[in-house]
Amino acid sequence: MKNYFLLLFLLLFPTLFYAQTIENDTISRTASIVYSVNGNKVSFNPETPQLNQIAGAPKAFYTYYWEFGDGNYSFEKAPKHTYKNKGNYKAQLSVTNNYDDGKPPTTRPKEVAINEVNFDTSENENHYLISAHNGFRLQTNRDPVPEEEIQLVVSYGNVKDYPTNGKVYVFFNEKKYKAKNFDLVDVRLHYNENEISSEIIVNNDRYISKNDFIKTTGISTFIDKKIIVNDTLKQNLPLTLEEAKAYYQDFKIYDVDNLEAKEERAMFFSFKTTPEMLKDTSAVISIRSIYVPERGNDSHKVLTKEMEIVTSHDPNKMAVYDTRLNYRLVRFKRLKYKVRFQNDGEGPARLIKLNVDIPEMLDKSTLKVLDMYPKCPICPEEEVRYSCLDTIISKDQISFQFKNIYLPGTAQKGVHDKDSTKGFVKYSLKFGKDFHKQKSKSRTAIIFDKNEPIITNTSTSRFSPGISIGIKSGYNSYVDVQDSKSYFVGATISPYKSYKKYLQAEIMIATHEFANFKSVSEAIGPINLDQDIIIDSAIRFDAINSKITKLNIDVVPISFRYNLNGVIGLGVGPQLSFDISNKVSSSTNSTYFTYYKDIVGDPIDVLNEAILTKNNSSFSDIKYGIFGDITIGASRIGPSVGVRYIYNLNTPHAQLHFYAIWKI
Repeated sequence: MKNYFLLLFLLLFPTLFYAQTIENDTISRTASIVYSVNGNKVSFNPETPQLNQIAGAPKAFYTYYWEFGDGNYSFEKAPKHTYKNKGNYKAQLSVTNNYDDGKPPTTRPKEVAINEVNFDTSENENHYLISAHNGFRLQTNRDPVPEEEIQLVVSYGNVKDYPTNGKVYVFFNEKKYKAKNFDLVDVRLHYNENEISSEIIVNNDRYISKNDFIKTTGISTFIDKKIIVNDTLKQNLPLTLEEAKAYYQDFKIYDVDNLEAKEERAMFFSFKTTPEMLKDTSAVISIRSIYVPERGNDSHKVLTKEMEIVTSHDPNKMAVYDTRLNYRLVRFKRLKYKVRFQNDGEGPARLIKLNVDIPEMLDKSTLKVLDMYPKCPICPEEEVRYSCLDTIISKDQISFQFKNIYLPGTAQKGVHDKDSTKGFVKYSLKFGKDFHKQKSKSRTAIIFDKNEPIITNTSTSRFSPGISIGIKSGYNSYVDVQDSKSYFVGATISPYKSYKKYLQAEIMIATHEFANFKSVSEAIGPINLDQDIIIDSAIRFDAINSKITKLNIDVVPISFRYNLNGVIGLGVGPQLSFDISNKVSSSTNSTYFTYYKDIVGDPIDVLNEAILTKNNSSFSDIKYGIFGDITIGASRIGPSVGVRYIYNLNTPHAQLHFYAIWKI
């Protein structure tokens, strides 16, 4: 019995151990808020779980975002905050794991009780928003990962010397994506902002068309209306709202009242990235906000927060603005990319190299630098001592090199604004003269000074399938059918200009004329002749000549095709054929012969006869077949000719299908 229990334990032990391991792996990680209160001054600290380092990546680290429950926030690890008034405040912490292969730790809010006010609160009023950001700023705590929350901070301030009443618009979920980018989970307001749900976003009575605006202002050029990144006062608010409404699906509007001179405020939004956005990983998405400092005035500010959809949190990344491209229109389009980086060192970086792989389909000579940070001019040909951005083009790469700069490190002493440790390059390229409909991939090696390179994610652009309609006509040859004549016209539908493999459907209408001869003999008798002569037995021979005229519908529900190159293509698939009209004209000539003891005698002329019959039916003949074919010509788009062998499962089995096709 003892041996039996020992054997049972040995058998079950691996299972129990494995089950325990799985259970531990499935437990989500949590972080906790720790704080100490001294009057109305509170010191916050996070307690975080151990990081799971991604192999080969830079050292993993956490970034932090705090909300103190009174309209103030911080991105520091262990902030100190002074509350102005007594009360209970809900403090929240959001922790992001960088270069870590797990999900971000979850955190429960904690209530902070302030029972006395004995510290000066003026330290919270540094007017940094007004001095550094002109009174309007958008911030997020992390890049969006499908099914994870991100926090958006909309900060606005009154730069005037007198109190104002303003308005804030927040636009999200771009219409160019089929699926929504975000679900709005929560909104936290601390300054009695009032949501307006019934406002018409554009007042047509006040709307000025773009042409009228040009005539009125004399401005003849516009920046791309889809990507508006500006923090200065703009005019013509209805036009700005119209552009935003045309670009985004959803919006929120808030009235803000009694904003004192030089006062700064913040609104907090929690968004959850939808799982459908996983297919657009590395795509650039955006949230736009419009701030009207004084209601009733057209002057306003516009900010667009651009973000990359990612699968893990990595401050060094590459993104492409268009993950889905229309192949018909790319000749007139520039493909835009953005490379972001962050110095996580203990000291500043002086030289940063971004070695970007360029897909073959793009023309490197058309490079245009659209924006950058740190802001600096493009380097001249000669060596200079001032800060500049150099662009070095090689066979399959472009190297962007920030020279003579000062980019602080996240671990550097005295650095509190993490945004100051980040940089980016935004650039665009045109497509080359000859390229195929293939997805393009690009990634970047980022080198800080003389450190080892950091390899970013792969940024991918794909072409949408598009639709190509083909006009088709030709001739059918039935090998085993007499006097056959068959002509057809039809149409095809397939993806536009596929590079190699693709699917295609076809429908054709065909006429088919052919003759059919059939001879039938039958023993009959007795026969009574006109002369009252009775013949005991005879044989009747029927010669039946038929002419058949059909109107067919031929359908290829789906076929698989493969382009060997730009000239030759192959295809296989099933074909269904049925007649919608089947006219049969038959002429039967009957001849009688005497018959006696297995011997056929002379014809009985008086009984020879001819009968003419006609018959019309539909859907009386359905054929199922499979085929293989070859085309020669412009196999991807344009004219080509082809031949197809069809094997029908019922007679006539063999069919040759000669055709010409023009795809557009």
